[in-house]
Amino acid sequence: MDIILLLLLAINIFALLIMFIDKRRAKKHKFRISEKTIFIIAAIGGSIGIYLGMFLFHHKTKHLKFIIGIPIIIVLQGFLIYYLR
Repeated sequence: MDIILLLLLAINIFALLIMFIDKRRAKKHKFRISEKTIFIIAAIGGSIGIYLGMFLFHHKTKHLKFIIGIPIIIVLQGFLIYYLR
């Protein structure tokens, strides 16, 4: 179980970093990380990191699919964890 928690911590730190990088790229008008990639990272366990990054970096907070979609992924992952225990 400890390895799973470490993996989740790592993917969420990675997700937070992705949001930081994408925000910096957006400000500099450079090549961006696709929204599809951000949602995939959230779906594989980085949803908390993506959500924190949205508000820490004020990134994607005006996009309805992120405001609604990421919390839905978090809730679904919570149910999944609850039922797999």
